[in-house]
Amino acid sequence: MIRKKKNNIIYHILTLLGGILMLYPLIWMLMSSFKETNTIINTATQLFPEVVTFDNYQNGWRGVSHTTFGVFIKNTAFVTLTVVFGSLLSSSLVAYGLSRLRFKGRNILFALVLLTMMLPEQVMMIPQYLWYHNLGWVNSFKPLIIPYFFAIQGFFVYLLMNFINGIPRELDEAAKIDGCSYYTIFTKIFVPLMKPGLGTVAIFAFINRWNDYMAPLLYLKKTKMYTISIALKLYCDPSSTSDYGAMFAMSTISLVPVLLIFIFLQKYLVEGMSTQGLKG
Repeated sequence: MIRKKKNNIIYHILTLLGGILMLYPLIWMLMSSFKETNTIINTATQLFPEVVTFDNYQNGWRGVSHTTFGVFIKNTAFVTLTVVFGSLLSSSLVAYGLSRLRFKGRNILFALVLLTMMLPEQVMMIPQYLWYHNLGWVNSFKPLIIPYFFAIQGFFVYLLMNFINGIPRELDEAAKIDGCSYYTIFTKIFVPLMKPGLGTVAIFAFINRWNDYMAPLLYLKKTKMYTISIALKLYCDPSSTSDYGAMFAMSTISLVPVLLIFIFLQKYLVEGMSTQGLKG
């Protein structure tokens, strides 16, 4: 009994130390956002600021190139929320079709969905850019949004398919006897039962798009169209002066939506990942 308590204490201590190590970079960034910009590098080994200042938040919010940071947040929110909606809509429809409908080529389509999960994004980067360039989509939000309305993320489809497969088929048959169409069965029966899985997809889609750096870097050319990930780099320019304080301050602000989404949708993430969402 004593040995078990001792092991529990050691386990909790190690877990606490591991948590502190994981959170320390975020805590350091938060504390550095309240330091004077010209002292951040010299006092990098000090966690807490000697003099607390909010100038970094004021200067960072003013933005760069006559564009306030609020514009960057608005651009990021528009792209992210639209992508989340498109991912939920397309992935759920494709998952429902592959799980419940029987048609020729179904297994081939499912294999192609799995194949997209194994294909690195870097492999498709150049072909996609050439394609979007020929369509005239470069320097617009279209390459960042429209593809996600076609279920291009195979992991989301696979996750929802396994979730749907855990729903008894007797519900489908009973609904068909009552005269329900496939559309009614999907919207009235499956969507309410898929809330944990949809919540998991929403969290992953939101975090991935909010933090996305490569796609905005490739397709957005105008400063007023930049997302947060690209805008933060503007505060640190090797060819001119760098405002590290403003960059840390705006980085801290940009983390708030991600933390809120994770906190409010955490129950769906845990339920979706631990029950039927990843059942093979």
